[in-house]
Amino acid sequence: MGEKLNQFFHLTERGTNIRTEFLAGITTFLTCVYIVAVNPGILSAAGMDTKAVFWATAVASAIACIWIGVWANLPFALAPAMGLNAYFTYYVCNTLGLPWQNALACVAISGITFVLLSLFKVQQKIVDAMPDCIKHSVGSGIGFFIAFTGLMQAGIIKSSPDTLLTLGDLANPGALLALFGIFLTAILVIRRVRGGILIGILAVTALGILVKDPVTGIAYTVIPDRIISFDNPITAMAPTFGKLTIKGMFSGTPEMVLGVIFAIVSFLFVDLFDSIGVLLGVSSKAGLVDEKGNIPCAGKALLVSAGGAAVGALLGTNTVTIYGAESATGINEGGRTGLTACVTGVLFLFTLFLSPLFLMIPSIATAPALVMVGIFMIEPLRKLPLDDVTIALPVFLTVALMPFTYNIAYGILFGLIGYTIGQIAAGKAREMTRTVWLLTVIFIVYLALDIIL
Repeated sequence: MGEKLNQFFHLTERGTNIRTEFLAGITTFLTCVYIVAVNPGILSAAGMDTKAVFWATAVASAIACIWIGVWANLPFALAPAMGLNAYFTYYVCNTLGLPWQNALACVAISGITFVLLSLFKVQQKIVDAMPDCIKHSVGSGIGFFIAFTGLMQAGIIKSSPDTLLTLGDLANPGALLALFGIFLTAILVIRRVRGGILIGILAVTALGILVKDPVTGIAYTVIPDRIISFDNPITAMAPTFGKLTIKGMFSGTPEMVLGVIFAIVSFLFVDLFDSIGVLLGVSSKAGLVDEKGNIPCAGKALLVSAGGAAVGALLGTNTVTIYGAESATGINEGGRTGLTACVTGVLFLFTLFLSPLFLMIPSIATAPALVMVGIFMIEPLRKLPLDDVTIALPVFLTVALMPFTYNIAYGILFGLIGYTIGQIAAGKAREMTRTVWLLTVIFIVYLALDIIL
């Protein structure tokens, strides 16, 4: 068996072995397994069944990880995207007003579109044409969006009629627990403790057993009847599996139809930029870049990311994409092949036996994970020359407007328009690509129609 694994995954060629790959896969899993705890809580706010989302999250992650491991032989983890889950729930469903079944259809359409772009290799041309400041700031803006969601969810910040936002009631035990979880998780991550985010979630969950919510009078964490359980897959996934539909999606007001179209574009662009960004950033750390600067199997990896989004929507979860920071932890442990990804995928399946444990986790326990992931995602900003206003303007608009408008799409839209204005003002209009010009015109038309309608 060892020799067969060596031959199939080319372990010797990439300077690794089975033991190293298994340890790397376990490490990667421990850093991204928090998604099976976080995702059900966020998507349930859109009216989706919590247990079904848990199953969809674990199964979609397992399929995508094993797929990229076997087919592309790359050590990357894939799972439902943080940020896009909040966008799915709080904007597409709760603000735009789409039923979650239609929102899943938006995810599926974006995934299928991504697949087509990958097959015709158009996605690389689009990404290459986009300015670096937009590519880097999109992820950072989503990071602030995620962190803002976590802080609001924990009650650490709250709305105010006088100042719009203000500090939450820190006398509330739930807010204090969440604040403790944020600092505990940060300490664990700084100390490079494997699974630091998961440990933080479990620590706050455990303390939540002892602390009651002053509003309900019930403990924040309600202990289930059993910890280990395995439900009938058909029954467990029935509430969300195959429930996506386009029926009624484009029958609303013109403004709502525009919103739906832009939601699809947003799911597509974020998945596209994230996937390309991870491939460019993490592959070099894994020594997977050849002498020409190319990444072998990059096309296959993008196709898996695209297909994963469509599969995830069918199962009942938001966009599945490549995890960058989490994959990097396994790579730092020596993971170099698809065996790492396969181990991660198999471990995701094992979480299905612990569904009561993950489903009892309260929102105050997942808030620290949201904040910590947000911190991870602002790292690309350091690569940008922010002393240049032509760069700082689009970066600021992208990063600021995502959390302030609670809409990832508006961040991308205003960021690109700001970039175009900055380049024109600097006399560099001729250096802009046709793709940027075309997207700028489309975004301006969208804004105009949004105002008129």
